[in-house]
Amino acid sequence: MTIFEQQIEEFVAALAVERGFSPATIDAYRRDLTQYRRHVGVDHADSASIDDFVTSLIDLAPTTVARKIAAIRGFHRFLVAEGLRDDDPSGLVAAPKRPDAIPKALDIDACIRLVESPDATTTAGSRDRAMLEVLYGTGARASEVVDLDLRDVDLDDATAVLTGKGNKQRMVPLGGPAVDAITRWLPERLELGPREDALFVNLRGVRLTRQTVFDIVKKAAARAGLDPTEVSPHVLRHSAATHMIEAGADIRSVQEMLGHANVSTTQVYTRVTPRHLREIYLEAHPRSQ
Repeated sequence: MTIFEQQIEEFVAALAVERGFSPATIDAYRRDLTQYRRHVGVDHADSASIDDFVTSLIDLAPTTVARKIAAIRGFHRFLVAEGLRDDDPSGLVAAPKRPDAIPKALDIDACIRLVESPDATTTAGSRDRAMLEVLYGTGARASEVVDLDLRDVDLDDATAVLTGKGNKQRMVPLGGPAVDAITRWLPERLELGPREDALFVNLRGVRLTRQTVFDIVKKAAARAGLDPTEVSPHVLRHSAATHMIEAGADIRSVQEMLGHANVSTTQVYTRVTPRHLREIYLEAHPRSQ
């Protein structure tokens, strides 16, 4: 049993003894926190990983989402109260907005401005540019980009191997801009030493965390003239999928690229935006003029 799993069991035991929760509620909280642990994938959750988990709940019933958030908040408050953690990363978590089931996406110009915003003449800027190109170019999750090792990228073949949920691996293509950005980053990456196998590291040579990726995307959004509160790695993932669907990519290919276990998860991207619908209408309908 991991530390995380042991802490969950201590928490649900406290719910039964100290707060008198029913067995059904305790079982529900245990399931919710087990799902949360599997999504986070580490023993030390941070605000970015919690935000990513809550965003993934967008298609569930509001009451179910509310219960899962209550479980997460209660769990982290318990850890702080017991002296098992110094901070509560769930303090600002909120229920995901449901924008008519259409995933939020930036337009193509905004995405390009964002990924091109880092100053690639600096070491950190070169890394950030390469990382952002991979995020948007492949639709990868932040955790998948963090987990990328040097050996996972084949620049000659223009591919990368991503490790998704359940340690399932998939090969994705890298676009020309991503290949170019990684090629520029690699010499600087290698100068930072062999301390980690990671493709993306900080200036001390240590693998980036999801929280750092989250912060890098926010800062890039601000430089690109976008509202940082409206942009995250998950929004870039939504944007990549939406842009591929709008350009005519078939749903199965997008499913494979995003690493969705079920095609129903990917199908939400087939609902076109009003702007795109109008563009199609103007191009195709005989009475559009």
